[in-house]
Amino acid sequence: MENSTNKLPRHIAIVMDGNGRWAKQRHRPRTFGHRAGQKAVRAIIEACLRRGIEALTLFAFSSENWKRPQDEVGALMELFLKALDREVNELHGYGVRIRFVGELAAFAPALRERMYAAMEKTAGNAKLALNIAVNYGGRWDIAQAARQAAQAAVRGEIDATQIDEARLAGYFSLADLPPLDLFIRTGGEKRVSNFLLWQLAYAELVFSETLWPDFDAAHLDAAIADFAGRERRYGKTSAQVGGGT
Repeated sequence: MENSTNKLPRHIAIVMDGNGRWAKQRHRPRTFGHRAGQKAVRAIIEACLRRGIEALTLFAFSSENWKRPQDEVGALMELFLKALDREVNELHGYGVRIRFVGELAAFAPALRERMYAAMEKTAGNAKLALNIAVNYGGRWDIAQAARQAAQAAVRGEIDATQIDEARLAGYFSLADLPPLDLFIRTGGEKRVSNFLLWQLAYAELVFSETLWPDFDAAHLDAAIADFAGRERRYGKTSAQVGGGT
């Protein structure tokens, strides 16, 4: 039987969906929902710190989000800049290591500089690995891992015929972190939306009807309790996992 420590997910990933619908219900612009969503981000980071979660990965801006109306994208970028300026020092004080994951070259220089500065400032922290996926897509991650492996083979560092799942895994984003245990999507949609496709292979999936700005520590605890009640077999039988015959 697993003990309570083993039932706590080491790595949680969240698709933070529902900001726009939350704002629409209140007859406010979508940007109002995004600002409210930032408060939820802070609450969930603090909840993960209190619960001893090792890694939290948040889907903040997908590679497909550039297709949204230009004024919304612009407002998101402005909110992002302000959040970085406001939050980094305090998160650093809490021992949070911040990492931005995705194709960062697409962002404006001012925003990119702040991202790199935040990562450099917090690089030595170990209390919580906070990964913020921006201009990220799971297919992009697979492609960049394959490209890195191919380049290593061309340089003669690895034998291309020996590239298997284990070797390729080392080239993915978040490869140095615990495997993804729990995937949460808020907002009622039941899809993964090109997020962490490789890393999701054996994660437990929880879909919450709660819109992201309303998602709080109690909702997180409910998702963790759901996770704790599941039997993770990784292709084995229940008897094998439980030590039976």
